[in-house]
Amino acid sequence: MKVSTESVPAQTFFKAIIKKNMKSEKLFELASKYMPGGVSSPVRAFKPYPFFTASAKGSRIYDVDGREYIDYCLAYGPLVLGHGNGEVKDTVKEQLEKGWLYGTPHENEIELAKKIINNYRTVEMVRFVNTGSEATMAGIRLARGFTERDKIVKIGGGFHGASDSVLVKAGSGATTFGIPDSKGVPRDSVINTLQVPFNDAEALTDMLEHNSGEVAAVIIEPVMGNVGPIPPQDNYLSEVRKITREKDVLLILDEVITGFRLALGGAQEFYGVDADLTTLGKIVGGGFPIGVFGGKREIMELVAPSGVVYQAGTFSGNPVSVTAGLKTVEIIEREGVPQRINELGERMDTALREILADSGVEGCVSGVGSMFKVFFSAGGEKMRNYADALRSDKNKYLMFFHSMLSSGIFLPPSQFETNFISFAHTDADIERTIEAYKENLRKAQK
Repeated sequence: MKVSTESVPAQTFFKAIIKKNMKSEKLFELASKYMPGGVSSPVRAFKPYPFFTASAKGSRIYDVDGREYIDYCLAYGPLVLGHGNGEVKDTVKEQLEKGWLYGTPHENEIELAKKIINNYRTVEMVRFVNTGSEATMAGIRLARGFTERDKIVKIGGGFHGASDSVLVKAGSGATTFGIPDSKGVPRDSVINTLQVPFNDAEALTDMLEHNSGEVAAVIIEPVMGNVGPIPPQDNYLSEVRKITREKDVLLILDEVITGFRLALGGAQEFYGVDADLTTLGKIVGGGFPIGVFGGKREIMELVAPSGVVYQAGTFSGNPVSVTAGLKTVEIIEREGVPQRINELGERMDTALREILADSGVEGCVSGVGSMFKVFFSAGGEKMRNYADALRSDKNKYLMFFHSMLSSGIFLPPSQFETNFISFAHTDADIERTIEAYKENLRKAQK
């Protein structure tokens, strides 16, 4: 099917390229009556309507209209083993027989804490929470409590959850839907949140010097995952670590996405950088809701009840999430999961760069390890930061997304979200996906 994406309005293009999903369309109409935008999270929405999932297994996801897709969204990162891993499922079943919420300590909390601490050399104690957003929120509070300073520095476009103090130029859904900030966030909530560009160590130095003695912490995604992925250039992370030490500022590495994916010790092991505080989520819950913040003992002992920084939650340390996460980490360790998926990612990256060059489409490939993305950037501009990502062609990406969906490949529907590879993806999956990219990038040029 030859469709000119430049001359045809987007809605006409969608109608031309999307096969009719009768059940999904009807479910979306119904969902829109009961939920804002018909979804439970903005990133799940796309025009004219998202498909509704019936089931998923391994590298595949199946919609209610009976269509099958190779999944590179993977619930936005948690499913490093793929959908419905049998070992994780069995251990969750066993836990359900024992109960699914206690409101008391349980032994698996200790075991998962030990796993995290053994793999992250900078983490000496952890606190379990329920989401990555909660982990970053608590981590920032702890940094402020430890330093007795109010200001924090975040990276422009960096996403650290949907809490008020970090919902400023937060990338991802906010960027996709044209809301770089959010209504309902009081000015006072973000008055102590400073921002600098990613991959710009000089800007960070200037910011900390200008606010000397006032900044509690710098919080940073080691790989920007919600406008990308955009990896750090050269020795940028090492420079950030050096600068924060020199300025006596804590460094919080937000590894909610990269934790246990790039390496067993996450981006910190992969890039050889240390953090004062680390936040985790997604993978470490084995597909169930979880968040973790951890770090040096002298900092973590300030968390209640041992210290004066309050944090609490009814569902924190949920036995189902902890048990699923423990089994997932055991499998990752046993099977060498990061090495395998990084190899697949390198194969994908190499192929996509060649395809993009041959297609004549203006764009670039950005990513690291098992995280990758094609950006439709003018002149093939490389992605270094949030500003670069914003200049990419969102509409062209959305049309390309639908073309890939029609080819049986499910990518995140936003230009500003990361594609992920799981341990369940096979060599055949990768080859089929590469062919789909080749075919659909060729169409994008016409």
